[in-house]
Amino acid sequence: MEIASFIPLVCALTLSPLLMGIINRTKAVFAGRHGQPFLQAYFDLWKLLRKAAVYSRTTTWIFRAGPIVGLAAALMAATLVPFGNFPALIAFPADFFFFAGLLALMRFITVLAALDTGSPFEGMGASREVFFSALAEPALLAALATLARQANVLSLSTIFPAVAGAHWLTAGPVMALVLMALMIVLLAENARIPVDDPNTHLELTMIHEVMVLDHGGPDLAFILYGSALKLWLFAALIVAMVLPDAGIGALNLLFSVVGIFAVAVIVGVVESVMARLRLLIVPQLLVGAGALAGMAFLLGMR
Repeated sequence: MEIASFIPLVCALTLSPLLMGIINRTKAVFAGRHGQPFLQAYFDLWKLLRKAAVYSRTTTWIFRAGPIVGLAAALMAATLVPFGNFPALIAFPADFFFFAGLLALMRFITVLAALDTGSPFEGMGASREVFFSALAEPALLAALATLARQANVLSLSTIFPAVAGAHWLTAGPVMALVLMALMIVLLAENARIPVDDPNTHLELTMIHEVMVLDHGGPDLAFILYGSALKLWLFAALIVAMVLPDAGIGALNLLFSVVGIFAVAVIVGVVESVMARLRLLIVPQLLVGAGALAGMAFLLGMR
């Protein structure tokens, strides 16, 4: 195992909370405010880790295991995603199915923990989360399968180096459709506007955030850190299919980091210029993402 394989994982572990700061500062610029410090997410995580968790007497071990298992799934998923033209720590054929399965496990254990509280509000959020994820996951798998078909390989570590750069000249429409689908899935899977609002406090309109209302202390820190990792991984997939190989490892790494920060800025811009969609419209958006990915797959078969 090469030392370079640890670079994608180290970057994800250390830089992922910074994405939240970039998104919040971007939204603050659009609102005419100074905004939070870029490192605010790190301060929040450190503060939560020093607090004690409080558990309801109605909850069981499932509620306590939820944040830990969810973070473990996110960490495992981080070992599968390449970054800066460096291979992932773990790579094997069809590993993108395992990647999607780990994200599904992360969501599943969060839903179970929410249902374990017995709260009707958290049950409502869990129901919405499961419904929307059932529409987002096929779009993600279809997009990754399209890239695998274009690259004629099945591992994430070899798919993206093969499709980045010059491949846009030969299969530009296919790549553009996949890019749009992945961007919509990124917003949906990470509970961002226009699908969900991570800053809302209205239980009747909340999706993801309502499921973690009863978590606190280190448990909430694990959930927030896992969410930051998840956002980093989706952004890394988008950047990996867009940036060409610069020929020098250090430049590839630098450009990839800047690219992920640019994705965070784009997310902040989207949240600043768009309102949250009505809940009845969100499924149409996700079905549209699936249609884009499916069309890309069919075009790639020609």
